Amino acid sequence: MSSKRRQRDAETQGRGKKKEKREEPAQMSRLLQDAGVKGGLRAAWSGGQRFTHEGGVELDTHPFPHCVLNNFLQSQTFLQELQRELLELNFHQKSNDLYKFQQSDDLKTKRESHIAALRSVLFQRFRSWLSEVLQLELEDTVDISCAKYEYTDVLLCHDDELEGRRIAFILYLVPPWEQSDGGTLDLYSTDKNYQPEKIVKSLVPSWNTLVFFEVSPVSFHQVSEVISEDKCRLSVSGWFHGRSLERPPRYTEPTLPRSPHRPHEEQLLYDWINPVYLDMAYQAQVQEEFEESSEILLKNFLQPEKFKMVNDALRETDIEWVRRGPPNKRCYGQAEEAGLPQCVRECWELLSSEPFFLLLSNFTGLKLHFLASGSEEEEEEEKMEADITDEEMARRYESLVDSMKKKFAKKRDRSAIANEDVNSNAKEPKVKKTFLKPQD
Repeated sequence: MSSKRRQRDAETQGRGKKKEKREEPAQMSRLLQDAGVKGGLRAAWSGGQRFTHEGGVELDTHPFPHCVLNNFLQSQTFLQELQRELLELNFHQKSNDLYKFQQSDDLKTKRESHIAALRSVLFQRFRSWLSEVLQLELEDTVDISCAKYEYTDVLLCHDDELEGRRIAFILYLVPPWEQSDGGTLDLYSTDKNYQPEKIVKSLVPSWNTLVFFEVSPVSFHQVSEVISEDKCRLSVSGWFHGRSLERPPRYTEPTLPRSPHRPHEEQLLYDWINPVYLDMAYQAQVQEEFEESSEILLKNFLQPEKFKMVNDALRETDIEWVRRGPPNKRCYGQAEEAGLPQCVRECWELLSSEPFFLLLSNFTGLKLHFLASGSEEEEEEEKMEADITDEEMARRYESLVDSMKKKFAKKRDRSAIANEDVNSNAKEPKVKKTFLKPQD
């Protein structure tokens, strides 16, 4: 009986060993071990030159040192199983004003066999290979995670600099990919102040391709928005740590000139803005909501006919737009006011007017205009800076608020037909505080 049990155990162990042998190991491309390739990469990296090899290796130092290694791992079977394990992980939605994508937990703790095998290759063999080729001393510390970029996902311009990060890497596990699908790794040139200027190179993701680059004060890059609606940009990425490059003094941009609020009659608000938002009680309600969440969506804010007129003009008119940057801080088009259509200039008149900033003060509880109520310290500073007497401030303020109250009273009945979407922005009105009372 004991002999039979030992025989069964031996057969079970034998089957386990056979199964382990059938698993494809994770091995780096043989080309990367070629002495000529390693020597060429080493010389190009240290000399700031370009190196290419027909086997699928390309190193370039413009706009900053980076390298593309095609066919990084040998086994397609291993890659397919690795992709399967990664897609079965739990992903977390990451979203703010810089990025939108899904990210896994730290892969250093994952026990799936192919993920563990990839980790071993990257942490040991590839790290040693990088140290030899780039002549860098890299630490044992390696950050690694998995990211999914799908339709409309994006990662805007940044430089990856964080204490200890030395080399960034990305391994792509994507379906056949075109530049028209978006999701490219865009590299930026920089100006004399080490600020990003424009995209000078875009790397299209491809299956089993690993890209690495030096993390430095000029390593500005982005993942462009994924435009494809049915493709998933799956990648494993992270950083090898080492001694950081010396960073130049941080550049401080010159302060932009501020445009003064434009004096205007309060009638402008009634010509353009949905009357619901001019009700003082509703403004108190909006402010309460804003104070709780620091943001609020005011639907149907402009009068429908005004909105359509401006929207059509912006879309159909040949306006000359100038890109504003640097792209790691802002990226939008700006047009000179003189070149705008008449209705757009009128809308801008509204948005820069004194009555509008008083309205914003009511919505937010912030002192966005010198007539708005604020702390005693703020008021004292404003008195010193303003070229207007206290009596004139009070007179203008009282006149504006009283006019708004009277005009809204006449229009209260008409405001009842406002879109239901507007009324869904906030909760039932609660009188929390008094807003915009004339100052003593």
